[in-house]
Amino acid sequence: MQRDRKYEKGEATQFITRRKAIQRLQLSLPDFRRLCILKGIYPQEPKKKKVVGHGSKTPRTYYHVKDIAFLSHEPIIRKFREFKHFMRKIKKAKEKNERAKAERLRINRPVYKLDHIVRERYPTFTDALRDLDDCLSMCFLFATFPKSSHILLHRVQLCRRLTVEFMHYVIASRSLSKVFISIKGIYFQADINGVKVNWVIPHKFSHQFSIGVDYKIMQIFVEFYTTLLGFVNYRLYNSINLFYPPQLAIKRKKKVNEEDKCSNQDFYEEQLGALTPELKKHGDGVQDEDEIDHFPITDSEDPDEMEKAKMEIKNHAKFQKLFQGLKFFLNREVPREYMVFIIRCFGGTVSWGNTGTIGYTYQEDDQTITHQIVDRPQQEKKFLSRYYIQPQWVFDSVNCRKLLPVEDYFPGVLLPPHLSPFVTEEDGEYVPPEKLSRMYEDGDDEVEQVEEEDEEDEDDEEIEDEANESESEESGTESTDLKTKSENKENGETKKLWKKQKRARKKRQLAEQDVSTVPKKPSTKKMLVIPGAEETEDVDVRIKQRAREELKLAEMMIPKKKRRLYDKIVTRKKKIAQETNALQKKRMAIDKMQRKKKSKNF
Repeated sequence: MQRDRKYEKGEATQFITRRKAIQRLQLSLPDFRRLCILKGIYPQEPKKKKVVGHGSKTPRTYYHVKDIAFLSHEPIIRKFREFKHFMRKIKKAKEKNERAKAERLRINRPVYKLDHIVRERYPTFTDALRDLDDCLSMCFLFATFPKSSHILLHRVQLCRRLTVEFMHYVIASRSLSKVFISIKGIYFQADINGVKVNWVIPHKFSHQFSIGVDYKIMQIFVEFYTTLLGFVNYRLYNSINLFYPPQLAIKRKKKVNEEDKCSNQDFYEEQLGALTPELKKHGDGVQDEDEIDHFPITDSEDPDEMEKAKMEIKNHAKFQKLFQGLKFFLNREVPREYMVFIIRCFGGTVSWGNTGTIGYTYQEDDQTITHQIVDRPQQEKKFLSRYYIQPQWVFDSVNCRKLLPVEDYFPGVLLPPHLSPFVTEEDGEYVPPEKLSRMYEDGDDEVEQVEEEDEEDEDDEEIEDEANESESEESGTESTDLKTKSENKENGETKKLWKKQKRARKKRQLAEQDVSTVPKKPSTKKMLVIPGAEETEDVDVRIKQRAREELKLAEMMIPKKKRRLYDKIVTRKKKIAQETNALQKKRMAIDKMQRKKKSKNF
């Protein structure tokens, strides 16, 4: 019987080093990196490095043998080799000073496409949407790059066109849900076909290319991402019945003089990048939004869950029209692109001053403007028919899903903290007081209504007591009691004392006599009818109460083996509660210091 040799089975045969993989594929190191990035193949970390390294512990880069076998059948490898021969021919033509031949070779250079790789990596459209976060962030980053030797210009222009097309889709579908300003840039979240897509748009500033960044590797990623985003945009535009490439619903005016040298293509790109015009649709065969029936999809058939899903659909439809009917004007110091994007996503109209840019729709002196966004403490000219607010009001209103009071966002006013909507605190964790006030702001109106109803009930009870007392007096009481009653009515304080005495007298009489021997007197009380109100029960409170009861029952049913793990979880929650208390005390101390400073300044 033949004995198995060492390192010829198991994990030692499942991995291959990068050097051997390059030799097997007959590629150079840059081409191998490009191929792995395009195909989505990444290095692997084996568990037993000594076994995989055949007894050696030197650090190496390993790949799965199956991944390398998968790469060997890729048709792009042939294009890489053709491009290698093309570069040799170009070099030879340059050395021989054959310019016509070199130009002809450049025109016929080998080109490869990535369509089949996109289809291979993302079999369904939902898979592509789930992997769209990095794609959008990278494309938006490249769209801000200036012209330089590090980055190819046509790739930057392609990223700019694709990102603008994607923003137009988000505006048309009104799928934006969250926004947040940070040091890195502006974070966005959109709900596209039930998939939450997050991306970041960097701030616009004078860009400096750092030395330690490999822009060649980044361009390989962008090469694949632009192909993916092009397919996604095409599918998204068709889903809402829009033309792709997008067509503007407006037409260009005729040239007034010969100095206007803007071509039709340049005008189209500038107008599309302004994000203000509407896009053309395929006919008018689509129903209106109000006529479409929405059927809530839930896992259970619980009527409470169904009712909650219906309420969520109704609230979401209201949230999509947050800025409907509002007219905004942007000052020149306000960053224009993402402000226009956010406002238009929620139904608002926006414009800016005529500073030579294309896309503005009205001027500052328009009397129908409701809000003017400024970022300076003082304004030279003001209109009484509009609100002057800082840009943070737009972001906070979107995150709170309602229009916040503008008094806190006037120019020169200290702004409230800008809280991240992407952070969700668990039970027991610290929640900022500003977030708590916004969470319970909606419940204040309900509390006031309940208090008003209680006051009305108390008033009705007082009226009923007075009617009963008058009826009992008419049934026959002593004359002295009537005189005392007439005197007590004149004085409000003595009336209360009289009521107490009457109650005490009745109790004393009932205590002296036997209850069974007392004859029952016919009741002469008149019925007081009060109009009733429909009882409204909060579905969320009912669901939360049921969840609490189920949690208590689950705690009681924990077996003895898992009780120790549950105790660890409880101790962890206690630590979180202690940290929360410490943060609350710290915040209270900070607020106290701010109040002292304000009092000193006054």
